[in-house]
Order: sequence, then C-alpha cells, then structure tokens
Amino acid sequence: MSAGMVIIGAGEAGVRAAVTLRDQGWTGPITLLGEEPHTPYERPPLSKAYLTGAHDSLTDIGGSGRLDELDIDFRPGVTVEAIKRDAKALMTRSGETLHYDKLLLAMGASARRIRIPKVPDPSILLLRSAEDSDRIRERIREGLHAVIIGGGFIGLEVAASLRQRGAEVHVLELQDELMKRAVPGVIAQKIRAEHEARGVNIHLSTRITDVNTRHDRRMLTLSNGQTIQADMIIAGVGAAPNTGLAESAGLRIENGVAVDGGMRTEDPDIFAAGDCCSFPHPLYDDLRIRLESWRCAQEQAEVAARNMLGESESYEKAPWFWSDQFDLGLQIVGMTDQGSETITRDLGERGRLLFSLRSDGSLAGAAGVAEGNAIARDIKVCERLINRGIKPNPEVLADPEAPLKPLLKA
Repeated sequence: MSAGMVIIGAGEAGVRAAVTLRDQGWTGPITLLGEEPHTPYERPPLSKAYLTGAHDSLTDIGGSGRLDELDIDFRPGVTVEAIKRDAKALMTRSGETLHYDKLLLAMGASARRIRIPKVPDPSILLLRSAEDSDRIRERIREGLHAVIIGGGFIGLEVAASLRQRGAEVHVLELQDELMKRAVPGVIAQKIRAEHEARGVNIHLSTRITDVNTRHDRRMLTLSNGQTIQADMIIAGVGAAPNTGLAESAGLRIENGVAVDGGMRTEDPDIFAAGDCCSFPHPLYDDLRIRLESWRCAQEQAEVAARNMLGESESYEKAPWFWSDQFDLGLQIVGMTDQGSETITRDLGERGRLLFSLRSDGSLAGAAGVAEGNAIARDIKVCERLINRGIKPNPEVLADPEAPLKPLLKA
C-alpha cells in the first residue's frame, strides 16, 4: 500500500496543498499534520477582527468539515521531531513513525522574540497563534497602557485593534519610519497620520533604555527622554521561518527552506511552500525571496501539490500583500524596491497609489493605501501588468482621472 502524501503544517499552505492533491485526482492517502490542537484556522483575523472582538471564534480554513469530505487524514497536536530521508519517514514526539511517498514542508514561521532587561520573558507577549491572540484579548480593558515594540505590519495592526478597544497605545520603532523595509515612505506617512489621529502614540528612532516599577506599575524610560507606563508589552518585530526540522534533515537553508521555482528542495521527494521557504522569483531575475502572505502561501502550495504528482510547474506570480488598520486598507503587489523610478498617483483624501518602474519601463511593483477596499481594483490591474511584463505609460499612472485597465491592452 502506498504511504501517500504527508504534509507537515496545517496552515494556509498545508490545507491548500491537501485540497489541491484531491482536486488533481490523487486518490491515495493524504496525511495533514498540525502542531496546534485546533482545526486549521485563518491567521489574519488574529491581529484584527478576532483581537477586537468583532469575531468571537476562529475562522476555519476552507470551511468546517471540508477535510473530512475529501478523506484527508488531519491530525492535530502532532509535533514532528525528525525527518529520516533515507527511510522516507517522520518521527513524531509521541514516538510514532510515519512514512511518505512525497513530503511537503509547510511549517510556516514563528514570531521573533526579544529580550528586555528587567522584564521577564513571559511578560513580553507575541502574536502568531490563536493562543497568543487569546492572551492579549483576555487582558484588554479600557485605559490599559499597552506598549508595542515594532512598527511593522503586525505591530501596527495590533495597535489599531487595541486602540479600538479603548487601550492607551504606544508604538516603539527603532527605524526613522514605520514599515520602512516594506512600503514606500509616502504610504508609511499616511498610515502614521491615521494612527496618530486615532490616538496612537508613535515613537520613531526610539528604544527602551531602562525599566522601573513604581507603585506596582512598570514604567519604561525611552531613548527620546520620555517615560511611559506599560501594563502590557507586545513584541511585533517580524517572523522567522521554521526551518529547524529541515536543517536537521540536511536540507539547504537560505532565509527559509531553499526550494526551486517548483517548490522542490534538493531532495526529489521533499517540497516546501509558504512562510517557511525561499525561492528564486523569475519576475525579478531569480532573486531569492521569502514571502509572508496567505494568498502567496496558497498559490505556492498549489504549485507544490501538482509537482508532487509529477507536473513541472513554477511559481511565477507577482507577490501580493494586504493589511487593514483602522478604516485604511493597504495593498502591495510586486516588489517596489526593485524599481528605479517611483510615480505617485494622488487620490486626495481617498489615498495614494505608488508605482515602481524598472529602468526598462516595466512595472516592478505598486503599493496603495485608501479607505476600505478603494484601491483593490487598481492593485489588481497592477498585478496583471507585472505578471505580463507590460510597460505602462507613466503619464497615465500619474493621472488620478485616468483608468488603469486600458493599459492592459498595451
């Protein structure tokens, strides 16, 4: 009997790969291993609607009962401790041995931890899992003094959610700009203005220099000279790919499990997809990148699943990312840092769109921010422009009255 397909990780990538295997006609065994005790759930709401209380429960990936319908053997609470490549077998913490024909690594990433002198490590909260979000949720109260370390996407999403729950929020960022490595400065400035208008205290180029307890209150002294109260400290300083299992198995690690464009490792029977892997992107001269986006994880998983069945596909789509903060929607497609010229489309009070052009005139990336989903349609057009390698007219990009869709006919 075939050992079948085994997937480590029951997030967006793992579930999508399992479903795709069935959609592609695979009738053999599929085993989906999840380390957490839950059924697979969506992570984006953890810093948004779930944290604010707008959602009282976790949102299942793919809908309740989908895995059972497809005869996918989902096993929660399973920790894989070793991959025995020569035997094509996995060793679990409980002592079980699981064999595989093909293996997909979809372990995701873990929130990066920080150390703060005089603050016990358990007092520094993180946000990556449902349990992390629950720890924060149960402590939120009106007037809570919350300090968030890190002005990236997660830190700012949490800041917005806590502020909406009535907390006093301070965001500390070492860089001189929010989200500096991720979005253009104009976009970051609009996000900052929205946070400050909503009462979030933003401290740029700032770190903690001392910690003291006064009358049972933890007080933080900052490098900008201010002293602030910290009833809760949350670290939002990025995520690290979960590569320990792959590294112990002798697989190549390069800012994640290194795979080719088809999501294959150097072991022909082992694939990887999602936040845990890095791959060469053909739209950017095979630059090796790692993506943290639910949609990208799903797309990579589909490619991996088909290649596990013998196809020869490559993942070639432009990266896409989104973030909701207060009433603002931020979307990014492509890689804005790979362009040499930036064109701005001023949407007035509605927002901003920025286009990053390569030296040959093709679109490398686009980023936009506006209320709700106001920019979603334009970002979708930009995605198609990037994927097709079209060289858009810069004058049209800059004109807020000119529709972008006709550029697709170029």
